[in-house]
Amino acid sequence: MQKKFRFFKSLRFRIMIILIIIGIVPSVIVATGVVQSYETRAVSLRSINVKNQCDILSNQLAAGDYLHNTDSQVINSQLTQLSNIYSGRIIIIDSDFKIIKDTYDLETGKTSVSEEVISCYKGTATSKYDKQNAYIEMTLPIQDVNTKATIGIMLVSVSTNEIAASVDILEQKSIIMLAIICVLVIAFGYILAGILVKPFARVTRSIEDLTDGYLDENISVPDYTETELITDAFNKMLTKVKTLDNSRQEFVSNVSHELKTPLTSMKVLADSLLGQENVPIELYQEFMQDIADEIDRESNIISDLLTLVKMDKKADQLNIDITNINDLLESILKRMTPISSRRNIELILDSFRPVQAEVDQVKLTLAISNLVENAIKYNVEDGWVRVSLNADHKYFYVTVADSGRGIPEASIEHIFERFYRVDKSHSTEIEGTGLGLAITRNAIVMHRGAIKVYSKENEGTTFSVRIPLIHIE
Repeated sequence: MQKKFRFFKSLRFRIMIILIIIGIVPSVIVATGVVQSYETRAVSLRSINVKNQCDILSNQLAAGDYLHNTDSQVINSQLTQLSNIYSGRIIIIDSDFKIIKDTYDLETGKTSVSEEVISCYKGTATSKYDKQNAYIEMTLPIQDVNTKATIGIMLVSVSTNEIAASVDILEQKSIIMLAIICVLVIAFGYILAGILVKPFARVTRSIEDLTDGYLDENISVPDYTETELITDAFNKMLTKVKTLDNSRQEFVSNVSHELKTPLTSMKVLADSLLGQENVPIELYQEFMQDIADEIDRESNIISDLLTLVKMDKKADQLNIDITNINDLLESILKRMTPISSRRNIELILDSFRPVQAEVDQVKLTLAISNLVENAIKYNVEDGWVRVSLNADHKYFYVTVADSGRGIPEASIEHIFERFYRVDKSHSTEIEGTGLGLAITRNAIVMHRGAIKVYSKENEGTTFSVRIPLIHIE
């Protein structure tokens, strides 16, 4: 049952419907048009023929003074013959609206003052086709040969039964032809739809082949532009999935390594203390201090990991509030002053205008603090860190520039990856978990902002942050 229902939702079924509409609807319109055209043409020809013969007969009536003497056997014979030919009826009416001749001999001697008769006396001949009763009714004037004045009326009714019979035959044949066309269109549509959707079926099968794992090669179905676009988009998605999977594996590996390193150090230090007797108090204190440092390092890694996990959750809510960005930056630099003073690094704040924005103050402070702290850590002795603030009508901009050692070009695209270190040889000398820039980027993205980096080795680095002034839900 479900498969049948799925067929009616399928592309093949919809293509069939379109082909049926395209094939059958025009055929119905054409067939109907042909039948109606034949009927109209046949009625028109019948009317013209009858009128021409009645015009000739009308002239004979006027010339033979038939309105005053109906004994003319020739004219009566012609009237009877004309009515018999067309299975009709002819009534002659004089100027007093009196019926002087009825080929049916039903109303002779009576008076006729119908609307059509009166209109004809006024100069307007009429012709009416009654499809339901299958006859044509015409009123024709009988005019004086000399004065052309209307001296009588000829009322003619002719049967159209044979036309109706022909129309019925045409309609029956049209229905048969339409039935044949319908069958052919459905069969052709089913076959053609199957051919058209075949490439899409191959795309589906290729995608289903991936359910048990990733294929090394990309899928390709270049039959149509659409299938080519679908496979290209799928290959791009597959590449991203593979990249994410590799990134996940690398992340797990890095987390394991980073968490294991402090534990290993503490184990070595503890084993050293346990393996010695009468350890001097100075050595004992030194080892315990090293163990405390490793514990702090482990704690920092775990804290940063928890921060990242929170930011990765889509349900994580920002605590948005209107914040003075100038005061926020001043507060950050003030907290960083003790760190910069140890290496004699100058902290500079350039505020080009007062800025207030709707932000999560805690998360934004964390992001900017990480940038400033990195600028201090990877700087040179007696260097500088310059923080600039500017804004336009839509965004505010924060740049953090330093005079540090810079970032190699090959590393710039990786610096926001978790646990990535630009200089592996100094990773143990410079404190940090390798998660700071990942946290910074997540915090900025959560604000619907963007961060870019410009750097050159031995010349310094500049991080540029752009965040909307008004929070976008």
